[in-house]
Amino acid sequence: MLDLESIRARFPALGREQGGRPVVIVDAPGGSQVPDTVIEAVSGHLRSSLSNSGGGFATSRETDAVVTAAREAAADLVGADPGEIVFGPNSTSLLFHLSHAFARTLRPGDEVVVTRLDHDANIRPWVRSAQDAGATVRWVEMNTDDATIDGPSFDAALSDRTRLVAFTLASNGVGTIPPAADLAARAKATSAVVVVDGVHLAQHRAIDFRALGVDVLAVSPYKVFGPHLGMLAVRHEILDAWDPSRVRPADDYTGPERWETGTQNHEGLAGLAAAVEYLADCGRVYGTPVDGTRRAAITAAFAEFRLHERALAQRFLDGVTEIPAARLYGIADPARIDERTPTFAVRLGDQDPRKTAEALGDQGVFVWDGHYYAMELFQALGLLDSGGAVRIGFCHYHSLSEVDRVLETLAELT
Repeated sequence: MLDLESIRARFPALGREQGGRPVVIVDAPGGSQVPDTVIEAVSGHLRSSLSNSGGGFATSRETDAVVTAAREAAADLVGADPGEIVFGPNSTSLLFHLSHAFARTLRPGDEVVVTRLDHDANIRPWVRSAQDAGATVRWVEMNTDDATIDGPSFDAALSDRTRLVAFTLASNGVGTIPPAADLAARAKATSAVVVVDGVHLAQHRAIDFRALGVDVLAVSPYKVFGPHLGMLAVRHEILDAWDPSRVRPADDYTGPERWETGTQNHEGLAGLAAAVEYLADCGRVYGTPVDGTRRAAITAAFAEFRLHERALAQRFLDGVTEIPAARLYGIADPARIDERTPTFAVRLGDQDPRKTAEALGDQGVFVWDGHYYAMELFQALGLLDSGGAVRIGFCHYHSLSEVDRVLETLAELT
């Protein structure tokens, strides 16, 4: 069981105050706070080892060790092989980079499938690839009553001409968690490449790249208690077969390195390894790992996080129904709480979401507003042209009292 007080003590930003009162930072989907060990890892590398990789001297070898450790840590985080981990400035850039290589494999008449539920980073790269190659884009619609993927629409979009299927593991806008393994199996039946956006889910659940049966997984470490970076897990076959755009010296590289353009953010990679170790430590201290591996400890941590986050989500769902002016978008049925993360899209009557966010911010409750790059989602919900919605996102370091304060402040605004 989580000891929330000791966990929160590891996060310096959670002690921030405004007007003599603690603030509540509840846009975890936009970027989680980081524990002190991550801060120390980043600053420690900047202090002692700021050299590029591949050199014949001590500080360069230390950087090489940081890269190796980060690749191993990222692999443990998502259940992949270290040789399948690609790093970059952010996941959006990495997906565009990958999509340029994918476009070179497409032919007119081929089809690419994307969904309305996704962040645009897992839509636009594949749409542009199809456009560049003269291929066809097929859209999977969503059920607007609960913001879930429409199953019949998904199946109808697949054919023997499908070359790639992209969908999300969890909506960063409304928290929906689709049945990913089932969707992946249906997509793989067409022999398509399957690309999943795990950026939002990775903060809340243990992800198993192998068990999902997908080909590409995107994760943003800064959403998982680490620094600003992007990472992909990509099957070896794709890393080796597709042709990335790269400078000539990189022609000699193999595996993930041939996909990593330019100098990497080495201090960020040091922070990533520390963030993964923080998760593993939570699993060892508060959970019950099935064995002594770091991967098992991470999985145990997320099992404990999930129990705590269910309580947070239940409290919010119960409370928001008591605010007459509040409208929640997405899954609202407490019986379906396992089909969503504790991320909620809300509007107060006809109030502009930015105005709501500013008013909450004035009271020390920090939330986001807008479409959060989930433009197709908010277009389908009919909210895109009127400011989207207010996003309130909790994670494992939030308390029930913070949920109550968010609800109380929302009610006061009405």
